[in-house]
Formats: sequence, structure tokens, C-alpha cells
Amino acid sequence: MKDLAGLGNLFVAAFLFHFASYMVIPAITDVTMDAVCPGRDECSVAIYLAGFQSAITGLGALVVTPIVGNLSDKYGRKALMTLPFTVAVLPSFILACNRSKVYFYVYYVVRIVAGVFSEGSMQCLLLAYVADQVGARRRAAAFGLLSGVSTAGFVSGTLAARFLPTSSTFQVAAAVAAATAVYLRAFVPDSGANSFGDGACDPLLQASSCSAATSSSSSSDEDLLPMLPPHKGALPSLSDMVALLTGSMTLSGAAIVTFFYSLGEYGLQTALLYYLKAQFGYSKDEFANLLLIAGAAGMLSQLTVMPVLARFVDEEILLILGLLGGCTHVFLYGIAWSYWVPYFAAVFVILSALIHPSIRTKASKSVGSNEQGIVQGCISGINSFAGILAPLIFTPLTAWVLSETAPFNFKGFSIMCAGFCTLIAFVISMRMRGKSGANEKLAIVQHGQA
Repeated sequence: MKDLAGLGNLFVAAFLFHFASYMVIPAITDVTMDAVCPGRDECSVAIYLAGFQSAITGLGALVVTPIVGNLSDKYGRKALMTLPFTVAVLPSFILACNRSKVYFYVYYVVRIVAGVFSEGSMQCLLLAYVADQVGARRRAAAFGLLSGVSTAGFVSGTLAARFLPTSSTFQVAAAVAAATAVYLRAFVPDSGANSFGDGACDPLLQASSCSAATSSSSSSDEDLLPMLPPHKGALPSLSDMVALLTGSMTLSGAAIVTFFYSLGEYGLQTALLYYLKAQFGYSKDEFANLLLIAGAAGMLSQLTVMPVLARFVDEEILLILGLLGGCTHVFLYGIAWSYWVPYFAAVFVILSALIHPSIRTKASKSVGSNEQGIVQGCISGINSFAGILAPLIFTPLTAWVLSETAPFNFKGFSIMCAGFCTLIAFVISMRMRGKSGANEKLAIVQHGQA
């Protein structure tokens, strides 16, 4: 029961963190435009600033996230989670004080620094914490629940932003972020490879089946040889991280799919809000409505659909279904012919929300308990690397097709390009299906004997 209470407290902290983080998103586009290009609906400078922020944040997270994940394997999750929970307070606090041009640029710099330590690391540590306490056979459902709780925070934060004035939005976000950091330190117990053994009881299972689940989990972990050699130093090298990902067919496939899907996902995020503002005149309320639909669909999927489906099909099938919905989702945005089409496209998040939990489950099942942090950190690092490339590719492309000098009238062109990235990930996931079995075990054994 203590483990279950710890997992519940983690879910509460994850909900509050995402509530505070996502509350500011519907308002930040208008704040940026007012500070940089007041009185205009189209502004290339604002688009480039957003793209540069995403690229620098992704570059920093690419370096920081695997290190944070590995340190959490050694020193526990809670100590490392304190950093992203704390630095997330600062950006919202700055805009809560003032949203003038000077304050905006101060926020801009602080937001980049905070993003380096919070965006990738937060997700990595949350997933590793859950993997510490949940057996492999229930991990897909548990990761789906974590994503659902995070999405519930997104929905709640967006709903609050829909009815709060801009000034109050940032004040509430800063207060909730500060309260979340305090809650983490006070109520979430520590976890990590040293805190919970391989045979730790799965708190999501019934007490009567706990001992059986423990035995199954222990034997399953014994089949997984360590993918990294023992280290005398504190951190593995870059070559060790590459060896970790290439030493397993499952991890290699998960890394490739993560890269292409994340490239398309970040490309969509880079372009979407500015595209909708230019194409249909969307403002804060319309952005909030759209995000609410997408968030509600994702929350429904992760809290109800995924736990049910995970009982009958494996994570590979869930990944394929999710990528199919993700492709449809992005392409509909790109060809939107009326203001209501983006709302309809957002419904397909009910499928695309399956993608990240499925990938993380595949990666988690490929390593033992002492490598959960580093493997989740590596996957988050790849996600961050895609976050670096996407703004470099899609920011100038979006600014170009939305400008008055565009050679053709197709404002959704950059979003269609993002859709082709998700399509590549879908094709790769289809080719991965059924190739992990015996070949996967052989690759792991050979790597362990090397």
C-alpha cells in the first residue's frame, strides 16, 4: 500500500506540473505578438523567436536528459526531479509580474534555460519512477495512466486559461508550479534502482496475486542482461549510450520511430498556432478551445482506451494504431479548408495519444531495473534532438509560406511536410512488427557476452 500511495502522490505531482505548464500556452502566442509585433496578425520575427527557443531548448535537453536519467539510476528519482520542478516556476513568475517588451525578453531567456532542465528530464524521470514500481506486464497500462494524468493536467490548465484573463493566467500558473515543487518534496517518496529491487511488488496488481507477479517480474528481469558495462565513474560515455540503443533491435526501432514522429510532432507545434492565426484569425480563446478538444481526446485515450486495449494487444499494435491516427491528425490540419476543420482534426488525438506510452513501454521492457533512467533519458534525448531539428527546418518554411512573398497560396504546406515525417514513422513501425522475438534475445545475449 505504501508503494501504491507513492505512485498516487507522483501522479498528483505530475498533474499539477502539467497544469501549470500548459496553462500559459494559449496566452503566450498573443503575448509574444504584442511584445514583438504589436497590432499585427502575421510576424516572422515572432515565428523565428519561437523556433530559436525550441532549438536551443532541445539542444540543451539532448545533453542534459540522459545524464539526469543516469544519475537518477544511482541516486534516486526524487532528488533529480526536484530540479525541473523548481526551475519551472521562474518563467511564469516573470510574466506574472509584467508582460512588457523588456519583461518578455527576460522571460524568453529564462524560459530557454528552464526548458533545458525541465522538458525532457521531467518526462524521463516520471517514467523511470513508474517503471521502478510496476511490473513489466502491466507497464504499458501504467505508462498510459501517467500520460493520461499529464494530459488531464493539460486539459485542466487549458480550461483555466480559457476563462482567466491573461494577467491572472501567469499568476495562477506560477503559484501552482511553486506549490507542486513543495508537494514533491513533502509527499512523494524516493524511488530508484537502489530503492526498489527487481522483484518489487506491482502496486497496480491485486494483493492476492502480488507474490506471483513478483516471481514473474524477477524471472523476466533476469533474462535481461545489463546493456551497459559497470562504471567506475559517475556517468557513461556517449559511445556507451550509442551502444545501449544499438545493442537491441527493440531499442533501435524505438529510437528511429521516436525521432521521425517527434520531428513531425515538433514541426506541427512550430507551425500550427501561427498558421491558424494567419489562415483563420484564431486568438487565445480559439487556441484554448482547440487545445481543450485535443487534450480531452488524449486524456480519454490514455485513461480509458489504452488500459483496456493493453490487456488484449501488445504495445507494437498500439503504436501502429497511434501512428495511423497521428498521420491523419496532422494531414487534416495541413489541408484545413474551414475554421472548424482543425477542431475535427484534434479528435484524432484519441489515437495519436497511444504513441509515446507505447514507445516508452517497448524501451522499458528491453532493459533491467538498473537502467530504466538511462534508457528513458536516451529516448528523451532523441526526442530533444528532433526538437532541435524541427525549428531549424519548419520555422523558416512556415515564415516563408505565411509571408506575402510566398510563391504559392498554400499556408498549410509546412504542416503537410510535418505530416510526411509522421508517415515515415508509421512505415517504420509496420516493418518493426514481429521482428523483435528471438532476434531480440540473441542481440541482448551477444551484447552481454561482448
